[in-house]
Amino acid sequence: MSAARGEAGPVRPSGARAVPATWAWPALLAAAVWLGLFHKLGAIPLFDVDEGAFGEATREMLARGDYVSTWLNGQPRFDKPILIYWLQAASVRLFGLDEFALRLPSALAATGWIAAIHAFTRRVLDVDTARAAAVIAATSAGVVVIGRGAIADALLNLFLALALFDVYRELVDPRPRWRRRAFFWIALGVLTKGPVALLVPGAASALAFFVQGRMAGWWRAVRDPVGWLILLAVAGPWYALEYAARGDAFLAGFIMRHNVERFLVPLQGHVGSPFFYVPVVLLLVLPYTRLLLATLPGVRRLRASPLDTVLWCWFLFVLGFFTLAGTKLPHYLLYGATPLFILMARRRHALRSRVAALLPALLLVVTVASLPRVLRHVAPGARNAYVREALARADVFDPAWRVQALALVAGVLLLVLWPGRGGAAWPRLVAAALACSYAVGGLLLPAAAEVQQGPVKRAALLARQGGWPVHSWRINVPSFSVYRAAVTPATDAPRPGDVLLTRSDALGSLPPSVRVRVLFREGGVLLVRIDR
Repeated sequence: MSAARGEAGPVRPSGARAVPATWAWPALLAAAVWLGLFHKLGAIPLFDVDEGAFGEATREMLARGDYVSTWLNGQPRFDKPILIYWLQAASVRLFGLDEFALRLPSALAATGWIAAIHAFTRRVLDVDTARAAAVIAATSAGVVVIGRGAIADALLNLFLALALFDVYRELVDPRPRWRRRAFFWIALGVLTKGPVALLVPGAASALAFFVQGRMAGWWRAVRDPVGWLILLAVAGPWYALEYAARGDAFLAGFIMRHNVERFLVPLQGHVGSPFFYVPVVLLLVLPYTRLLLATLPGVRRLRASPLDTVLWCWFLFVLGFFTLAGTKLPHYLLYGATPLFILMARRRHALRSRVAALLPALLLVVTVASLPRVLRHVAPGARNAYVREALARADVFDPAWRVQALALVAGVLLLVLWPGRGGAAWPRLVAAALACSYAVGGLLLPAAAEVQQGPVKRAALLARQGGWPVHSWRINVPSFSVYRAAVTPATDAPRPGDVLLTRSDALGSLPPSVRVRVLFREGGVLLVRIDR
């Protein structure tokens, strides 16, 4: 695309060297992807509620042989469309039912997302900026977390990126193939997470075409009948089959509750102030927070080129829309993170002070290393019994964990303090980002999963070994059903002889006359049998 070649290149101070050497970039990017997305991918328990719910719905899909509708603990599940469940089911068929198989589709989708960023940026800017954008994406905290989760968001982000990259191509070089391919990516996104996959590219592209004075071209693209036929052919059949199977319950559950109502009011307590996403964006791009702050003033160049327009309109629409939405979750802002990765890559050589550039990385690894001490201090004062017992799990932080954490702190501190010539902030930030990826994916997430989910998994395996029919009582941990390989229905009226999965802070809600025998207790998670 010759039209795209005219975009402004990265800002590079005179005398700055491209580092690391060209031959090292493939190895560096491979290391970033491995550390961020695949290291210990299957070594930690599924997080509840989301990973557990997706995992159990996939398990029930395979058990039922129903590849149209999804179920969760025997009840209809309308939260998300079908594509991620199909991919997880295929992975489970290949590798067996475990954490690795359930998370693999997301890790591969995130890898594709990073590859798409690299390919697009290389085409419209240059090779060095493409490499930088890919590394930033692979090592940003938000991508590391969401890219290894057994949920739908990494897959959606892949399709949003591909769709909006083709929107840019349509803006600078209008051709039917660009807009029709964008419709195809949107259709896959609609199969992944619903209307948001149409909303984000549609609204962001409208803003971009308007800013560039090309609204006639936008209307021509969105009225393309072939594009809409592609969307309907790809996404329509499942929606038709699901409506035929579930009827109005599907419309009420999926369309109204999980889309319209999610925008209008906070669901499941996910509320936030109008400034909710200000700290969120600073955390999602860790350890590149200082680079982001150096990039944001570039919004003044929104009209400078078609690329600037598309990237800024994309990010600003996502930020504005989800700020107005009633339900606020941190990962929603990742739908607008792709343009930030590219914009930050263009500004990478604007970093002058290595101390300021590396301070977020240092704070991140120090925070991770401080977790054992913080939890030891906080746990005794927790008023809730379940929280107190969960946080008191000192066994999670073994000597090997502590040594690795301290080594990361020492490494990043060395990058901060070691003398160097001007222009050295960016390569040091890349090195620190690799350390941060290990801190998040290799230390923080495994520790958090063991504290929160380890007891749930062990309780489930015990129940499975004992062959006990279990009901849940005032606890919502669908991963228990995944590990037990059986549906775990909730109960409001425990009966004598029942085995209950519950929490330590829920025992007091049982009637005083009820006597229980504890079968398992760890980290605030209990299996109890109601005496007859």
